[in-house]
Amino acid sequence: MIELTLLPNDKFTDNIDRRMYKMTKIVVMVSFILFCFNLAVFNADASKDVVSLIEQQRIELEKKDEAIKQEMARLKTLRDEINQDIEKYTILLKQIDKSLEKAKETGNKRLKHVAKAYEAMQPEDAAMRLSGLDRKTAVQILLKMNSKKAGMIIGNMEAKKATTLTMDIAKLKK
Repeated sequence: MIELTLLPNDKFTDNIDRRMYKMTKIVVMVSFILFCFNLAVFNADASKDVVSLIEQQRIELEKKDEAIKQEMARLKTLRDEINQDIEKYTILLKQIDKSLEKAKETGNKRLKHVAKAYEAMQPEDAAMRLSGLDRKTAVQILLKMNSKKAGMIIGNMEAKKATTLTMDIAKLKK
């Protein structure tokens, strides 16, 4: 307990001084007790506030963690869907490539067939018919023909058309 002394070795002159001394001592003690009680209550409130704040932050972190998990699951699903689409389109692209190759092969067979038909004609007749075709088709037919027969056909064409076709053939062979 706290001891309160006003003046050391001081003699009290009357009962009033003595009572005042005791009252002051009591007031100081009560003030100290109230101060300690308020400090304890403040600390309890402050710790409740800190605990409450920590709990709120924990709840917010759990919500954010759950949102991140959901987003990761959504992205994984999306990635899987994209991989499936890539696989599907890769297969489709291979099928298209095969179809194009078959069409090209069929076109080449037809072109060879047409070239053989032109080879079987008289060079003058073949020259006249090839001159009526567009340049690209005429060049493709000439390239599929035997070079000796193609030369005879080109030799029977008008000079300007023969020169143009020859230049186109030379460009393609480079």
